[in-house]
Amino acid sequence: MDGSNGPVAVEALIESADRAHEQICVAQREFFRLIAEMDRTEAWADHGARDMAHWLWMRYGVSDWKARRWIASSHALDGLPAISEAFRSGAIGVDKVVELTRFATPSSEEALLRWAERVSPFAIRRKGDLLERREAMEAAQVERDRYLRWKYFDDGRRFALEGELSAADGAVVSRALDRVAATLPELPGEEGLAFADARRAGALRALCGARIAHDPDLDRATVIVHARIGDRADGAWRGSELEDGPVLHPSVARRLACTARVQVVQENGAGDPLRMGRTTREPSTALLRAVRFRDGECVFPGCGARRFTEAHHVLWWSLGGPTDIDNLVLICGTHHRLVHE
Repeated sequence: MDGSNGPVAVEALIESADRAHEQICVAQREFFRLIAEMDRTEAWADHGARDMAHWLWMRYGVSDWKARRWIASSHALDGLPAISEAFRSGAIGVDKVVELTRFATPSSEEALLRWAERVSPFAIRRKGDLLERREAMEAAQVERDRYLRWKYFDDGRRFALEGELSAADGAVVSRALDRVAATLPELPGEEGLAFADARRAGALRALCGARIAHDPDLDRATVIVHARIGDRADGAWRGSELEDGPVLHPSVARRLACTARVQVVQENGAGDPLRMGRTTREPSTALLRAVRFRDGECVFPGCGARRFTEAHHVLWWSLGGPTDIDNLVLICGTHHRLVHE
């Protein structure tokens, strides 16, 4: 190359490189369009691949990481017309496109394009990494903040439920409740949208009831109603109460018994319904329920816990104590450990 023709030849070489780059970008944009279409139609399924990424790295020798980035970018470009056109024209190359589509939106893509043209692909990747990290931290915080709690109030006649979930989990719950609510018959006087909240409450009750009805672990899963049968001719239920719950009106207890599995604990005069002796250390379900029925709550002085309670041998099993009603008391897990330790 001589001095007079050198600059012209160099410019021509650069122009040729630019045209080749534009042609490459046009082909890559078309390639990404085909990737998105193949992924949507699962065109890879009959070629021995596990998924679209597996097909790409088998067929074209790219890494799994790059294949998955290409697939995500190819789908994102469908909703990012400005970035898509800049890619097709060669204004930005494939590396910048892949990183930009990680976080660009239709409302932000114009400004991001102007920024991307003057920074390196590494700067765009770093921005994407920082945004992903922040989103992951925010998502983790949402998961840590989730809760569900309840309480009885109004002298045990009402039950309040309060909770907080992630938006994704909330969508699952709300969709399930609305679908079940739509299948419930409307009660007289509760027709129309004004009673949508009441119908969702009924749907929650129906879902939980169905789950309990199919649970083989009756002792832990079934709602138990304790009731003492009166000696009157009409057999009125008096003193009815939910296990770990409030006192019930007799009509409510009768309604629950109509559709529930019913087990009866029959007391004798001494309140001694069952004895198992030394045949087993673990009390049967019926015996454990009898202990819970008799004691009602943890008997450790001043405790009164009604949940997470266990049957404790007064004369320890290891010392020859029988598994009988008069050698068992109800005690919470904390005080059970305290008694033994």
